[in-house]
Amino acid sequence: MYREKKITAVIPCLNEEQGIQKVLSGIPDLVDEVIVVDNDSTDGTAQIARKMGARVIQENVRGYGRAYKTGLLHTKGDIIITLDGDHSYPLDALSYLLEALLNSKVGFISASRFPVQDPESMALLNLFGNKILSYVMSVLYLRRIRDSQSGMWIFYSDSLRKMNLRSDGMAFSEEIKIEAMLNPDIGFKEIPINYSNRAGERKLEPWRDGWKNLVFLFRKRLFG
Repeated sequence: MYREKKITAVIPCLNEEQGIQKVLSGIPDLVDEVIVVDNDSTDGTAQIARKMGARVIQENVRGYGRAYKTGLLHTKGDIIITLDGDHSYPLDALSYLLEALLNSKVGFISASRFPVQDPESMALLNLFGNKILSYVMSVLYLRRIRDSQSGMWIFYSDSLRKMNLRSDGMAFSEEIKIEAMLNPDIGFKEIPINYSNRAGERKLEPWRDGWKNLVFLFRKRLFG
């Protein structure tokens, strides 16, 4: 519990056995429930997560958004935090971000990795692609977005009932932010964090995923 709020962490994973143990061992006691969504991993991710006390939910249809939507259905907390299973997001920032949410007038906070503190933490191509996608999203929705691709969010669980989340892929990260921004009953804010190198293999394919995310932004803007 944190200030009388039950906290749930949701972590989507695809072959993250090199990082998930570090993530789970670093989650502070203020988190009441940890859900690891095993997205059809072929390594020991699920076994490690279970051994460390996480609740493991299986989603055998691969997809970043698909894994999140499955995991979010099982949450019981008043506030949800999200993390990647690669140990790239700062666990020591959780209490700071929770305080920011509780003391703000918004229902959704996205942790921005920009400005990047460690130049080695993000590949140049990924940095370039993120800048383009964030710029396009900012123009389309007339609001400055620093990090449209961030996967660390802190939000009230009841916000989910006010969202129309469709994407099963990487564009889910954009969509959940857009839904929060557009709904005056939710509200959106970005807060900068320190970001570090991921553990394990990279799943992102910059050209393919970047193009899909760009197309999604225009479709979302035009058709909702």
